[in-house]
Amino acid sequence: MKRTPTQVLVVIAAAPAAITTAGATLSVLAQSIGLLPLTGPPEISAKAFADIAGVLPESTAVSLWIAAASTTLAVLVGGSVGILIGSGGRLARTLGGVGAAVVTVPHLIGAAAFWLLLTETGLVPSVLGVGADDWPHLVAGPWWAAVILEYAWKESAFVALVVAGALSTRIARFDETAATLGARPVTRLRLVTLPLALPSIIVSGTIVFVYTLGSYEVAWLLGRTHPEPLAVTAVRLYTAVELTARPAAAAVAASIIALSAIAAAIGFLLLRRTAAWR
Repeated sequence: MKRTPTQVLVVIAAAPAAITTAGATLSVLAQSIGLLPLTGPPEISAKAFADIAGVLPESTAVSLWIAAASTTLAVLVGGSVGILIGSGGRLARTLGGVGAAVVTVPHLIGAAAFWLLLTETGLVPSVLGVGADDWPHLVAGPWWAAVILEYAWKESAFVALVVAGALSTRIARFDETAATLGARPVTRLRLVTLPLALPSIIVSGTIVFVYTLGSYEVAWLLGRTHPEPLAVTAVRLYTAVELTARPAAAAVAASIIALSAIAAAIGFLLLRRTAAWR
């Protein structure tokens, strides 16, 4: 089958990233099972996974909770805003500009801002006149609220722009056709807009979930010290003074890779069930 110039350019652009990702993944997997030891001959072993067996269940549960809650909020808020942007109008331009501005903010800066806003002595409780003892523990609290809110705030802008971009080329034609046939606004939203937006929502939501699962800086700054999310555990072990902790760090990273692959597979299966795919 003859490839178009656009397809060739996409392959050329994606090839370096694919090669780098594949090489890093194979390196992590090899180190986690003892094939890339720091000293001594390579030998297949599950020792690294045995070393993290005590912390892996709790860390996995925390990571999945943060990723699932953040993704849910980001999809709900970002998907709604994306549909509003795709519908056009002055409000759409304003929302698009705000979304583009939020996307450019690094997560580390966003985490610092949320710490200043939501900590017990932060700006929000001060403005509301709530004392430190009466303010809920949003930062470093048991539910990881500040971490989830920061991820949801930042990634909802990403979801909104993806959904708006997917709708911008198609929604007007289909919406006008449905309106001509007598469909009411609610009916057009349910039968036209949402089915058109669903594939982009699934794709962007999967990306947000995988990214949040492997991101560490927000959870490190705003979260608790125990239990740690998987990404924070991996970074802590990798940067430890003892180099013997490197295989354990690789084992944690391998667990993140496995969870990310499962999430991507679920996202692909959901995408295949959409009307747009069929």
